[in-house]
Amino acid sequence: MLLAIDAGNTDIALGVFDGDRLVADFRVHTERRATSAELGLLVTALLRGSGVEPEAISGVAVSNVVPALSRSLEEVARRQFHVVPLVVGPGVRTGIRIHYDDPSQVGGDRIANAIAVHHLHGGPAIICDFGTATTVDAIDAAGDYLGGAVAPGIMVSHDALVERAARLARVELAAPESVLGHNSRASMQAGLVFGYAGLVEGLVGRMRREVGGNAKLIVTGGLAPLMAGLIAGVDAVDERLTLVGLRLLHELNAG
Repeated sequence: MLLAIDAGNTDIALGVFDGDRLVADFRVHTERRATSAELGLLVTALLRGSGVEPEAISGVAVSNVVPALSRSLEEVARRQFHVVPLVVGPGVRTGIRIHYDDPSQVGGDRIANAIAVHHLHGGPAIICDFGTATTVDAIDAAGDYLGGAVAPGIMVSHDALVERAARLARVELAAPESVLGHNSRASMQAGLVFGYAGLVEGLVGRMRREVGGNAKLIVTGGLAPLMAGLIAGVDAVDERLTLVGLRLLHELNAG
C-alpha cells in the first residue's frame, strides 16, 4: 500500500492507496514543530484506527510546502515504514513540462493537482485549490503545466481582517442569505465567501481566454465543498485531488 502525504501550511492530508483505490484518508492540523516521533505515532494511530496496519505500507509519497517539516516527514517514512519516500521536487519525474521560470518554485501540491486533473479529466483544464493560499492553475491538452495565480486564502484574509479591524470578530465561513449583509457577521461572510467566488470566476475567465478552448474547471481543497456551488462553470469537485496526483507520481517514479 502507498501512503500519500500532502503537507500544507494549515492542514496535512493523508491518504492510503491499495493500487489505485483510496482505502482511507485523514486530515490533521499542521504542527510545524512536530518531531518525527510525534508524527510517526499520530500517523500509525490514524492508520490502525481505519483498519490499516503500518506494516502494510510499502511506499510513501510526499508533497510538502512547510520546510520546517521536511526532515520529520522523511524520517517518518524511513523509521516508521522503512522506505525511502518520494518527495515531490527537483529530480522527480513528472511526465509533463512545467512552464515556470524556475520549475522548483512550483509547489509539489500544484504539480500533483495538475497531473491528477489531466489523468481524471483531461485538458485543457483550470484547477482551483482552496487552501492556505487560493491557487488557480492551468494545464493544456497535453497536461503541461502552463502557470497560475496565487491569492491569499479565505481563512488568511479572514484572520487578517479580524486582527486589523478592532470591531470585527471571527465568523463562521458560510454563505449568507444575501450579499447585502444587514449585520457585521453577514457582511463579513458576504465579502469573504461571495468575494472569493468572484475572485475565482474573474481569474478563471482570464485564464480561459489565454489558454483557449473550453477549459474545464476543477475545484479542490478543504473549502471546495463550500465554494464550488457559488462559482459558475465548475465541472468537478475533488477534495482528494492532490493525493491522487501523489499516487500517480509515485507510480511514474517507481522504477
